[in-house]
Amino acid sequence: MALTVIGVFDNASQARQAVENLVDAGMMRQNIDLSLQSDLTADYGNTYSTTNSTHMDDDKDTGSSIGNFFSSLFGNDDDADRYTKATETGSLVTVHAQTEDEAEKAADILDEAGAVDVNERTPVYDSLTSQPSASMGAAFTDTKQPDGDQTIKVIEENLEVGKRIVETGGVRLRSRIVAKPVEESIRLREERVSVQRNPVNRPATAADLNAFQDGRIELTEHKEVPVVSKTATVVEEISVGKDVTERDEVIRDTVRKTEVDIDDTTNSMKPKSDGDEVTYSTK
Repeated sequence: MALTVIGVFDNASQARQAVENLVDAGMMRQNIDLSLQSDLTADYGNTYSTTNSTHMDDDKDTGSSIGNFFSSLFGNDDDADRYTKATETGSLVTVHAQTEDEAEKAADILDEAGAVDVNERTPVYDSLTSQPSASMGAAFTDTKQPDGDQTIKVIEENLEVGKRIVETGGVRLRSRIVAKPVEESIRLREERVSVQRNPVNRPATAADLNAFQDGRIELTEHKEVPVVSKTATVVEEISVGKDVTERDEVIRDTVRKTEVDIDDTTNSMKPKSDGDEVTYSTK
């Protein structure tokens, strides 16, 4: 059950401090509305419209946005007028609570922050309001729900896991020719003809006389020179290929879904008597 808690403050600093105290107590900031003296009408021209239908007589002035807002909350013209007059010179803090415990906690925080007791100032507004109701400082009330059927959409997220190929690396082979100096040792043989003349003094013999005629002797020199040639030999083979492996991987994530709690409030929905009020005081 949604509840709306309101607190009226004499000055803006108290109202701001009350908002900070509410947030420090764990309440969500988006559920808290702060309207200062200078912008009450502008703020509640937007804010009160979220409270759905208003409870006002046909002859009531509908030109006041703040009055309409309080009328939609209280349904009691006296209480609505009292709070409307109080906020003309004060600042307003509105808390949209989700549970009654949260509403009571918010009301206590607003009271501790200095929320004024509107009915203590009833004499100031007596000429403008009817009979006073019970004493109240920060007050909370049921938020009116629209007539007709309402729907809560149940949404559930599902995890879908697919695959895509990404590049993780690779190998590139590039060949080039490089030259480097080498050296080898080899032994070479070389011939040289030498002529040796020896002086002699002896009588010629018959052999010497037989050889005493024209003649020629030739002797050829030889030497070894290096002969260079090259041979090519395959010394290594480099191959490129792929090895493919497969593995199982567990994907972990979080999915959300809507859960709806259904409370049967049949016994608590009995009609209220004319003296019943939907606004409760925390004081």
